[in-house]
Amino acid sequence: MLNFLISVLLASLSVQYASAIQCYECSSVNNSMCLDPTIYDKDTLQKFMTLTDCGTHGNQEFFCRKIIQTILRKGHESEVRVHRGCGWVRSRRACYKADNDDHLETVCQCFDDGCNGGNSVVVAKWILLVASATVVLNKWR
Repeated sequence: MLNFLISVLLASLSVQYASAIQCYECSSVNNSMCLDPTIYDKDTLQKFMTLTDCGTHGNQEFFCRKIIQTILRKGHESEVRVHRGCGWVRSRRACYKADNDDHLETVCQCFDDGCNGGNSVVVAKWILLVASATVVLNKWR
């Protein structure tokens, strides 16, 4: 019986846990909340901006992406559009810009669940890092 339990334990430890990343999927063309979700409370976000399980694309894992487009129209005001969703072709940079004849584009990628919902997650990580560093430095004094 002990050998059986050890075998089950070893088998369970050798199984890798895998799950798809979840990203916000929206376009400001048909959902104005997509422009800046950070100004809305959590309940409103859950109701009107859904998280999508991205999965995988071949051997590549998905990640979250936010695309900000400034549409340029001659003789008219420019229009800003935001698209959030899953991506699978990674860039070497976290964000990059593209300049086309009719629009400017900024594309950012991130790798945590819901990270393309706004800047608040990135800010929270920095706050946690600075707070941890402060505690460690104070203990060394």
